[in-house]
Amino acid sequence: MLVKPDSSNRLGEVRRVLWAVLFLNLAVAAAKFAWGTLSGSASMQADGIHSAFDSVGNVVALFGIAVASRPADAGHPYGHSKFEAYASVAIGCLLLAAALSVGSSAVSRLVAGGSAVEVTPVSFAVMVGTLGVNLAVTAYERAAGKRLHSEVLRADAAHTFSDALVSVGVIVGLAFVWLGFPVADSVMALVVTVAILATAFSVLRQALSTLSDHARIPRDELEAVVLSCPGVRHTHKIRTRGTEGEVYADLHLLVDPAMTVQDAHNLGDRVEAALKEAFPQIEEVLVHIEPDDGHKD
Repeated sequence: MLVKPDSSNRLGEVRRVLWAVLFLNLAVAAAKFAWGTLSGSASMQADGIHSAFDSVGNVVALFGIAVASRPADAGHPYGHSKFEAYASVAIGCLLLAAALSVGSSAVSRLVAGGSAVEVTPVSFAVMVGTLGVNLAVTAYERAAGKRLHSEVLRADAAHTFSDALVSVGVIVGLAFVWLGFPVADSVMALVVTVAILATAFSVLRQALSTLSDHARIPRDELEAVVLSCPGVRHTHKIRTRGTEGEVYADLHLLVDPAMTVQDAHNLGDRVEAALKEAFPQIEEVLVHIEPDDGHKD
């Protein structure tokens, strides 16, 4: 049986993952940008800027998690978990800003006819080394995001993976420069821009899905669990909403009209327990009992 982690423990683990990723991203960004500046590589500098925005995104995510971990209060009876999605929106906006910066720089270099780029074995060593770090961070963060049902970690993992893809593009660009095609460096910087934009739209789409109360669990899967509970004749008006790690569900149960209030209440408790066992991310289930007497809502 799957066990749902306590909300505060879950967010605490998310916070620890983000701190670890932040330090790794800062190291990767510094290495790329420093050598890109020394060698005059636009695409390498662009990739360094992208990695730096990864770090800024980590800080934003840490702030969002800090707010999301606050307990429910009178003004926020459902808690503050959606601030995790707001943090994802902020990360998406930072990515758009990064794309603007990187793209404008690449276009300026192309219009100017390119610039001299010094490509050495160190350039490739830096890029391959940081690529390995990015892939390791992506795998670590993606696994943690899946385990902890964290939208911010999954969004940040996608962000970091795009950085890895960008690094591959930069390596290809440096190879073409080595072969005598200096304009390839600026062209690959434009490819970097496209990758950043694609990641930004993906992050924003996922966050807005949560903020717009998109259904979190397929209706037919919930219905199958509900109907497996003895005493339930039918169910309808099944709805879910919330974040990936904290889902709220409500539904209507049709039962024997002769069932007592106490028995109906007990049945509702059993249905709630069955749903929480099947879907550990469910935080609360609101059950409305109706008599199965042929009436229409």
